[in-house]
This record gives sequence, C-alpha cells and structure tokens, in this order.
Amino acid sequence: MKGNSAKLRVQFGCGLSAPEAWRNFDCSPTIRFEKLPIIGRLYTKNEERFPSNVEYGDIVRGLPLPSGSCTAVYASHVLEHLSLREFRMALRNTHQLLEPGGRFRLVLPDLEILARRYLDSKDATAALEFMRETSLGIETRSRTLLGFLRSWLGNSSHLWMWDFKSLAHELSAAGFANIEKRSFGDEPLFADVEDASRFVNTVAVGCAKR
Repeated sequence: MKGNSAKLRVQFGCGLSAPEAWRNFDCSPTIRFEKLPIIGRLYTKNEERFPSNVEYGDIVRGLPLPSGSCTAVYASHVLEHLSLREFRMALRNTHQLLEPGGRFRLVLPDLEILARRYLDSKDATAALEFMRETSLGIETRSRTLLGFLRSWLGNSSHLWMWDFKSLAHELSAAGFANIEKRSFGDEPLFADVEDASRFVNTVAVGCAKR
C-alpha cells in the first residue's frame, strides 16, 4: 500500500459499532470478560456481545498504536463521559496518534442546544428534562455493593458537557487546526463509522493535526 491507504483509521469508544476497515477500541471491562477462554463465551452482561474485532483500549491511557500511524480517528458519544482532565489527556493522545494533516472527527451531545431548550421552555418539568437529556443527574441508585460496582463500571453518566466554542478552544490548545462544525455524512472518510441517529441534539466537529 502507498500513501494514506497504508495508514490506520481508528475509532475509540466504539461500543458495538466495529466496521472491518477500522481498528475499533473500547475500554468497557465487558470486553475483557468476553475474551476469556471458556467462561468468556458464557458471559452475557449485555443483550449483544461485542464484535470479535473490537479491541480493549483506553484513549486516556493511550491506545497500543505507534505515534503518527493514523490517518483518521473517530469518537462518537465518548468524550462527554470523561472528566475534564481525562478529556484533555484523550485529546493529547489522539493528536499523537495522527499523522500530520490526519483527521479527527468527534460527536458529542451539544450543551448549547439542550441549555437553550431548557431556558426557552415554560414547562414545569423543564429542569427535570434537562437533567435527563444531559445525563448529569442520577434518578436512582442502588446502595448495595453490586449496585455500586455496576454504576462504577458502567460509566453511563456524563462528567463534562461541551458546546462548539469550548471544544474549539480545547482542540486548538491540543494542537489541532482547521476546526469546523460538521454534519452527518459530510466527510466520506468517516462514512463506515457514522450513524445518523447519533447526530440528534449533538455538536459534530472535524479538525486536523497541525
């Protein structure tokens, strides 16, 4: 292979979306259980098992890939589950993975859209809906040890919310350029990993490594 065709396309926080043309990583502990001999085949925490080509990898600690080895990196509905410090580490690690000019595309819930909807609403339940839509609140929690472990391992809460302005600031500080708002389907390079349903109430951003 020559040029960019020899470069990797990487998706982190992939969940069950794992196209064959991409290296797909997720840091769910369930992946490790499912890959254990014998017992892993019997383990069924979720309704579906992770595809066999999903690899365990944590973008905050760094993925097991060489620096400058990627032509494209994609992350959808992942970075909002990180603390601010973890988010910044994830951006630095992503920047390191990319070749110069390599593309990074990220999709997250848009705090601005949700905040404007809340502020414009006259409904008595507006605050309740805002907390649910942002996943910043906790409606119920189990006080058992098992319940604590499920909550800790599940990582379903949003730890930090973003809009375009704040994302552009952080991406620029991490060394990215050409930072632009994007929309579903407007970059063919990412067609294999994108799902239109994941673009509802979101901010999508495309940028490149300087």
